[in-house]
Amino acid sequence: MNMSEKQALGDTKPNEDLENHVHVEAGDAAKLPGDESQQDGYEVLQPTRLYRRRWMMVLLFSTYSLSNSYQWIQYGIISNIFMKFYGVAAFTIDWMSMIYMLTYIPLILPVTWLLDKKGLRVIALSATALNCAGTWIKVVSVAPNLFPVTFLGQFCCSLAQVFILGMPSKLASVWFGSEEVSTACSIGVFGNQLGCAIGFLLPPILVPNVDDMDELAHHIRVMFYITAGVATSLFILVVFVFQERPKLPPTQAQAMARSIPPEQYSYIASIRRLLRNRSFILLIVTYGLNVGCYYAVGTLLNRMIIAHYPGEEVNAGRIGLTIVIAGMVGSLICGIWLDRTKTYKQTTLAVYLMSLVGMIVYAATLSLGHLWVVFIMAGALGFFMTGYLPIGFEFAVELTYPESEGTSSGLLNCSAQVFGIIFTICQGKIIDSFGTLAGNIFLCVFLLIGTIMTGLIKSDLRRQKANQRVKEAAERQKLGQDYGATTLFSQQQTLPSQA
Repeated sequence: MNMSEKQALGDTKPNEDLENHVHVEAGDAAKLPGDESQQDGYEVLQPTRLYRRRWMMVLLFSTYSLSNSYQWIQYGIISNIFMKFYGVAAFTIDWMSMIYMLTYIPLILPVTWLLDKKGLRVIALSATALNCAGTWIKVVSVAPNLFPVTFLGQFCCSLAQVFILGMPSKLASVWFGSEEVSTACSIGVFGNQLGCAIGFLLPPILVPNVDDMDELAHHIRVMFYITAGVATSLFILVVFVFQERPKLPPTQAQAMARSIPPEQYSYIASIRRLLRNRSFILLIVTYGLNVGCYYAVGTLLNRMIIAHYPGEEVNAGRIGLTIVIAGMVGSLICGIWLDRTKTYKQTTLAVYLMSLVGMIVYAATLSLGHLWVVFIMAGALGFFMTGYLPIGFEFAVELTYPESEGTSSGLLNCSAQVFGIIFTICQGKIIDSFGTLAGNIFLCVFLLIGTIMTGLIKSDLRRQKANQRVKEAAERQKLGQDYGATTLFSQQQTLPSQA
């Protein structure tokens, strides 16, 4: 037993004695070949255990996800300042955000394969190492003639993101019990959202719009040094703290997954099965439409706000912060709601519809001239649009079980990046030619299409159905044991009377 496993065993909840380790979890899996064994006609349940250390794992992941997602919008939210400093066009600065989307598309399948083959720790180390390297490259790029260097640093950080976005559902399944798996996934997504919030808030504060280029370079350098220090600390923490998996699995689903020989799992076959799943294909498209709209709004927010409220760079960042903070609240509420109700289809459709309504109202009120109205509408939009992220992940796991959570979430994110690039480029061009209202109406049309398609998704909750079968098997086994004990007691009472 290695040190991390010993630490995990030491972190066991005090009231979880060995006799309580065998229990049925509400998120248990459907059976694969070799998943089950029989004893006296009943399924043999495997020992499971929850460890307190699981919260450290998800919080550490959430924190380094924050460090990476912060840098996604780091340039875009003060695009006018970086345009002036590096002497580049607005579209070039837009690519500092879109590079996060572009790198994800070709690399997600190889990284998902690596996640399935090598596990969570290798992926976590790769993510934090790339993120750390990217931040230090940016530190040496603070000069007007070094835009290619700062782009290289952003490219490294975008590579790190590929190793991050698909992990929340996988981490939740490996470490958490079924009654908290959606909440854990929401916490994982929470870090990404909080990073975006900080990315909207801090750059306008740390880098004011000054005319002196030397002073501007100093402010940019300070911002990059802070980012590099945080990224380096998180890389060190992951090296020494992040654990691959608990000694004992948290659910019967994970116990079954561990028992499958590696040679029985085919990554290519898994992809093929996913692409033949009609409900999942619909979810891929609708998820991409919703999250792609969010990426476009976040990337172009500075341009939209400055167009109607000149000189309000700081408030543009605060509006972005409002969008994301409201979304974080929405994510946590939706995660808790899903854990308690399991109403995946209904919740997904309701949140999607409200995202459409929020986008319509935001578009209609942006040009009214009242910033406080924009703040309120942006918050409502963020609550539903960003709150949709963990719902999509968990609904995908339900529709595709027992396929790998990393693969399903990876395909969802790939769709989001594709639509994010398309929407950002198209909306940017529409804003330049026809104004912000036309650009936002463009997004509303696609959110309407996504809402209709979401209504067509069949609610085939495979994980929940499989869990019900496991519960019934456990109840039959318990009834059989009770019946055997009662029969034995009756025989013992009968023998003396016969004597």
